[in-house]
Amino acid sequence: MSPLALEARGLVKTLGGRRVLDGAGLELRPGEIVGLSGANGAGKTTLLRILAGSLAAEAGEVLLREDGVRIPVSREPLHERARRGLGYLPQEPSAFLGLSASENLAAVLELRGRPRRAARLEAERALAEHGLGALASQRVATLSGGERRRLELARLLVTAPALLLLDEPFRGLDREAAAALAGRLRALAGEGRTTFFSEHAHGGRALELCDRTLELSDGRLVEIGGARMAAPSVERAEASLRAEGSALGAPRARAEASLI
Repeated sequence: MSPLALEARGLVKTLGGRRVLDGAGLELRPGEIVGLSGANGAGKTTLLRILAGSLAAEAGEVLLREDGVRIPVSREPLHERARRGLGYLPQEPSAFLGLSASENLAAVLELRGRPRRAARLEAERALAEHGLGALASQRVATLSGGERRRLELARLLVTAPALLLLDEPFRGLDREAAAALAGRLRALAGEGRTTFFSEHAHGGRALELCDRTLELSDGRLVEIGGARMAAPSVERAEASLRAEGSALGAPRARAEASLI
């Protein structure tokens, strides 16, 4: 799949009588990891849902750019944007509780056209890569919250999206799982894939993973930091994250600064 970029301009959305987005705009370039910070209730989830196609904006436009061609997608629903290479992880639980872990991944792959046997084998490989191989036959309803979150991430990544929109992906993960996710996002960036993820309140150590960080405040986005603003070494950042034991923390080999 070709590298994918995203542009959003003049996004407006009102919820409960409050202007949550008031002309918000951003650009996501291929191969970068961008963090989204902001107070609780600032509109981070609303923004991600609009970019993903699960919620319509009142005004503004969303465009994807592939091989230099700009594609307006504002009127396309989530599943159409997914076919173009956009992957979305919502904050709320999304795994199918009545299916096994393996069946969750296989079902998504079959929807993408994989033959049933090939989908099952690919699902089992992906679960093993995410440290969930032992849970392949377990019903999702019996998994812990952290295991379900890891499964949802595995289910998204098995479709190999070119651009990922992740709503608080580190929430509920222990430090080892968070470090593994950070490493995976780092590897995807090296392949030219793009990640835009939100963090709770004003973020945490997870934002050290980012090339850039945007803050959503009063309905608009402001860039508040970049990984090349000078500072801690990668090794020191990793050691700090592991010592902290934060479920939200995650290292990144390319991280060169604390954005908090």
